[in-house]
Amino acid sequence: METQQLHRGRLIDHIQLVVEDLPASKRFYEAVLGVLGMPIGGEADDYFWVDELFVSSADSEAAQGKLTGRHHLAFQAADRATVDAFHAAATRRGGTDNGAPGERPYHPGYYAAFVLDPDGNNIEAVHHGEAKRSAHSVTITF
Repeated sequence: METQQLHRGRLIDHIQLVVEDLPASKRFYEAVLGVLGMPIGGEADDYFWVDELFVSSADSEAAQGKLTGRHHLAFQAADRATVDAFHAAATRRGGTDNGAPGERPYHPGYYAAFVLDPDGNNIEAVHHGEAKRSAHSVTITF
């Protein structure tokens, strides 16, 4: 087996969204996650993935013919400008505004934007304010 490396965050190992229109979802996620510095990691006829997010059609083996329904996913952004760029990219690529970039009352410095993806999932980009990370991600080699 070839050595592989994965970069993992704090809690989620992976999430799968099963969507109705895979090409529309790929255009949307390619644009918004590209703004966040996360390129498409791989793809096949019935799915694509970015970091821990897998997006597939109902035809994929893992989907078992069923759409996943509506979810809320929040992606971390490096700064407020990235949140703004996320919102702009999302609305240009098939997303619907669900909350323009701005401060939210969740805690001081919480700056976020919300869009609905082509399947109605509520997708957020959030910057929590200036902070220092101990590491960019956890690297797993196997």
